[in-house]
Amino acid sequence: MPDNRQEFHVSVASAGGDAVSLLQQASGLSRGRIKTAMAKGAAWITRGRQTQRLRRAKRSLKAGDELHLYYNPKVLDEVPSPPTLVADAGDYSVWNKPYGLRSQGSKWGDHCTVGRWAEQHLDPERPSFTVHRLDRAASGLILVAHTKKTASELSGLFRQRRVEKRYRAWVAGDFSEALTPVRVDEPIDGKAAVSEFRCIRVADDSSLVDVSIETGRKHQVRRHLASLGFPIRGDRLYGAGEKDDVDLQLTACLLRFRCPVAGQVVEYRLPDVSK
Repeated sequence: MPDNRQEFHVSVASAGGDAVSLLQQASGLSRGRIKTAMAKGAAWITRGRQTQRLRRAKRSLKAGDELHLYYNPKVLDEVPSPPTLVADAGDYSVWNKPYGLRSQGSKWGDHCTVGRWAEQHLDPERPSFTVHRLDRAASGLILVAHTKKTASELSGLFRQRRVEKRYRAWVAGDFSEALTPVRVDEPIDGKAAVSEFRCIRVADDSSLVDVSIETGRKHQVRRHLASLGFPIRGDRLYGAGEKDDVDLQLTACLLRFRCPVAGQVVEYRLPDVSK
């Protein structure tokens, strides 16, 4: 599909204007398309030094406001894959994210993110804040905070490496020769990155590997396994995903940390993913 991305920026001259009408005049798009873009997180409003998503068509405007529309039909036409709620702790929730769902949105929209899904489907409804990330191509456990305070506290635990994270990955080849866990301490993009891998079992020409990481660099697990010569099945960036004809076989299966709300250690674990 061709890239039809367009940006539109409008300065509000006087109070009481209609955001949809102003964006329609600037873009030439229909009112329906603009309202859909708003609902999917592609419209923004700047007031003073603050810029935030503009979802309500009837939001009152002030002179000096600036409206922004980041219109990309390819993004807006995407349909989110539903995540599964694992636990609702009130100030945060835990979800099983499927392949393809994003951890966070962009200026072009956020309707295909786990956070936006949580906002629209939790009862009672509440805002969502990003705590950590999981590759779009990966699946598994992800936290979503629902207050700024809890988001800050949970993010701090990740930064301080006080969250135990474990993954399961199906890799190409026989990993069983590694009788003891294999530790990889190789920087990624100039930053320290440490992973540990242990073979669980071998099936045909693939191995199921248990993964623990001490850091959380971009594509860390995928890159470290590929550097060992055991790329993850379905990895189109670092392996032979185009030949595997499967989604990325990487699942975040465990999170353990001291809950900042309850003050005690909590553990969230997916059912056996070894099959």
